[in-house]
Amino acid sequence: MPSCASRAGLYHQGVLTHLSLRDLAIVERLELDLAPGMTAITGETGAGKSILVDAVGLALGDRAGAGLVRAGAERAEVSLVFDLAAAPEARAWLAEQALDEGDELVIRRTVGADGRSRGWINGRPATMQLLQALGERLVDIHGQHAHQSLARADTQRELLDAHGGHGALRAEVAEAWDRWQAARRALAALEGAGGSRDERLDLLRYQVQELDGIGLDAEGIAALEAEHRRLAHAGRLLAGAQAALERLYEADEASAHALLARAAAEIEALAGLDPALAPVRELLEEALIRVGEAADSLRDYAEGLELDPAALAEAERRLGELHDLARKHRVQPAELPAVLERLRSELAELESAGERLSALRAETAAAEAAWREAAARLTEARRRTATTLSEAVSAAMGELGMPGGRFEVTVSPARTPARHGADTVVFLVTANPGQPARPLARVASGGELARIALAFQMIAAEASPIPCLIFDEVDSGVGGRVAEIVGRELRRLGERRQVLCVTHLPQVAACAHHQVRVEKTVVGERTRVAVAPLAGEGRVEEIARMLGGVEITERTRAHAREMLERAAAGPGDGRGRRRA
Repeated sequence: MPSCASRAGLYHQGVLTHLSLRDLAIVERLELDLAPGMTAITGETGAGKSILVDAVGLALGDRAGAGLVRAGAERAEVSLVFDLAAAPEARAWLAEQALDEGDELVIRRTVGADGRSRGWINGRPATMQLLQALGERLVDIHGQHAHQSLARADTQRELLDAHGGHGALRAEVAEAWDRWQAARRALAALEGAGGSRDERLDLLRYQVQELDGIGLDAEGIAALEAEHRRLAHAGRLLAGAQAALERLYEADEASAHALLARAAAEIEALAGLDPALAPVRELLEEALIRVGEAADSLRDYAEGLELDPAALAEAERRLGELHDLARKHRVQPAELPAVLERLRSELAELESAGERLSALRAETAAAEAAWREAAARLTEARRRTATTLSEAVSAAMGELGMPGGRFEVTVSPARTPARHGADTVVFLVTANPGQPARPLARVASGGELARIALAFQMIAAEASPIPCLIFDEVDSGVGGRVAEIVGRELRRLGERRQVLCVTHLPQVAACAHHQVRVEKTVVGERTRVAVAPLAGEGRVEEIARMLGGVEITERTRAHAREMLERAAAGPGDGRGRRRA
């Protein structure tokens, strides 16, 4: 392992280069430049160290709410600047989304006092889904409470799959499961309907035959209703037509035709005296023609109109059938042809159900076989990963103050198949040599769980391609020699990737390439949070504070210098723990 003082092992370019906060929680305004390697973030409890981690998560799409906005402010704002020279995957993703702007990436997120939030990538509006997808390629945040979920069965399975890189296999198994279950549901529905299928077929055949019997489409129904209205009012229609004919033409002196003829004769005589009346004469002559045509039409209509009780009775019978069928199907008479088509379609579908049943059975069997084949490949991959993960975590446990402890991952057949596969994954552990390993949830204490979780996070971080790793007080619950080991391991990660570590442990902070102190001050009724990079004696003072508490003595400072010097010198042999 390179000495802690050497920069030769650090990659050239940083990833997260700048963090800017405004009106977030208790922070009014904060600017922080970051460098490659491991950076320790320290400060008193409650100073706001974890706010920095929360700010990064917020900018990368974490859930937001109005409670994040500093009291009295209109909105909170977080900006991140990344150097993408060491993040080719993120750079390629940005290019696919047409968001690439070169090696520098700027992400911005605001949250209003009303709870609404907005995001931008390189100055362009971005959804939270886009921010999250980008964040997954840039930053991996390991929280201080990870051990709380470590004992859960689903978490153990997820950790094994994540460590083994089984994402593609998991997706294939899940897709095969969805196809299998969809086919099973369709088959069950068709088979379940088998008991009532014959009854439904009989009813459909009767209903289709009954509706077919009316022999009318939508236009025919409308014509029948019109015919019924004409027959039902034939007497009134005949009397009205004859009365109109009388007034128009057949009344000798008082008909409209006679009056118009008289007026036309008078205007014609006058038109000889004044040609200006000629147009009036033409209009009257045209009116006489129109009245005569109307009279002829009325005469023909009246002669053709008969009072036909038999035809009326037949129309009423057919309309009665229509209305009875409409009430039966709870529709209007005009909708009966559409009902007939729907019933015909259902009848055809049920009559072909036998063929569909055979096809669905074959489809279900094929889908199950595909799922089992994919699940078997996932099982094999899990078993291979279980071996390497067991070895890696067992080694890490020894280095984290659990010598002789052993960790085992078992992959056994599950009682029932599931979307995530055919396996039950169980983490077993024993803290003492010679003792049988038992399920982690039953035998590990809170402190042991925290150490095992830390081992997991460090192993996962080393295997991860993510260029920026953030550890938020994951070292809580450890101290002394174990804390120094944790610090060395985090620094070793920082030789190849950017590591940000929020810590209260001086042993961890002393191992960092860089250190910043977060300080909270209260002036009057205003709370201010400031971040200051530490170097030289400033860093010695901070490590001494972490060691000695309120009163810092020269002896404490000497101890702090010794820790920094020892961390800078490194273990000397350059060896590191072998990872899975």
